[in-house]
Amino acid sequence: MKMKNKMTVRDVAVETLLQIEKNQAYSNLLLNSMIKKYQVNTKDISLLTEIVYGTLQRKDTLDYYLENFVKKSKKIDAWVRILLRISVYQMIYLDRVPERAIFFEAVEIAKKRGHKGISSFVNGVLRSLQREGLSDINQIADPVERLSIKTSHPKWLVEKWIDQYGYEETEKMCEANLTPPSQTARVNQTKMTVDELMKTLNQNGVSVEHGDLAVDAIKGTKGNLALTDAFSEGFLTIQDESSMLVARALNPQIGETVLDACAAPGGKSTHIAERMEGTGTVHSLDLHEHKVKLIKQQAERLDLTNIQAEALDSRLAGDRFEKDKFDRILVDAPCSGFGVIRRKPDIKYTKSPEDVLKLAELQKNILHAVAPLLKSNGVLVYSTCTIDREENTDVIQSFLKNHPEFELDQGAIHHFPEKLHPYFKGGEVQLLPHYFGTDGFYIVCLRKKG
Repeated sequence: MKMKNKMTVRDVAVETLLQIEKNQAYSNLLLNSMIKKYQVNTKDISLLTEIVYGTLQRKDTLDYYLENFVKKSKKIDAWVRILLRISVYQMIYLDRVPERAIFFEAVEIAKKRGHKGISSFVNGVLRSLQREGLSDINQIADPVERLSIKTSHPKWLVEKWIDQYGYEETEKMCEANLTPPSQTARVNQTKMTVDELMKTLNQNGVSVEHGDLAVDAIKGTKGNLALTDAFSEGFLTIQDESSMLVARALNPQIGETVLDACAAPGGKSTHIAERMEGTGTVHSLDLHEHKVKLIKQQAERLDLTNIQAEALDSRLAGDRFEKDKFDRILVDAPCSGFGVIRRKPDIKYTKSPEDVLKLAELQKNILHAVAPLLKSNGVLVYSTCTIDREENTDVIQSFLKNHPEFELDQGAIHHFPEKLHPYFKGGEVQLLPHYFGTDGFYIVCLRKKG
């Protein structure tokens, strides 16, 4: 398990978690760069991923267990706290790692990074915890605080969700956020059918099955879909099943002109382009040039020539395009991302109630800016990967109040899979992570009156 610079898996885990905490770096992106930087052995990647994500996901729970043993040491360095967290995480949640190995590695890392005093402290805390056992979370009297600590979600967020969804749904959602997400991909049906691609992948040693929700979806059960020839040759796109419902909700037709107002990294733009079978034009906008590059790369990989990507703030789309230009518009808005906590556990610790309100304002501004660009009888789909009412239903109610020329499109239910129909209410659907094991997602379909 030794690596470049004599870094072990747990060394790299401490360093990764430290960078996430210090620089608020995205866990998924940082982990990939650390694997490259320290040349982590392929067979050790899954253990490293498990330790980093598991420790992040359960940070508040781990701190609760450690509290009694470190409360006299309020001033311990961030890396020491992280080292204790990863050690306790392994002790509780990773049966396959013997405790003596956990203790030995923790002490070695403490010696390397600190001094003998710190290694003795780390050893003492872990041995006390082993001897005295874990504090009982069920003894926390306040049910909100208990759920918050048990599932490691900030109390303000748990309170908010209970207010919006009730205690039971919130509990299911918080627990779902602690489970690893499935790897799903969308089949590019301009090149191959779902069944044909599944057969090819299974023959090449990558096990896949049909998705649970979206008709375009396949789910990987063994092997990494992103590392297959099928991916590099443009037969599939890595995407969550909930995201695959968006282009279907938009229901673009052959030869139409479509605007994807917040398009990077291009998953939904490319799906729209595929649904249009390479005809018409999808104008894909994003604020940042480097993200526009990602959209272009995706389009190229999938052999889609009907996407025009450009860097533009979608709030200024009215300066670039004339009124009544588009048959359909998608606003997959920047949001808090509370629906993708399983993939990016750091989101729950870094976002604040103020962020949610700022984002809701931005979302309203984008909708207001693109509304005049839609033709009469055109369709506007608004979506987010959050479960927060302020960014979803509240934004749409505000938009409809200020734009009486729009109405909710009840008929859009026919563009969704049948098993989703019970969740479709008045033109909108709110998916929670525990419904189908997908990301939490919101989609609403609006029509501009003729």
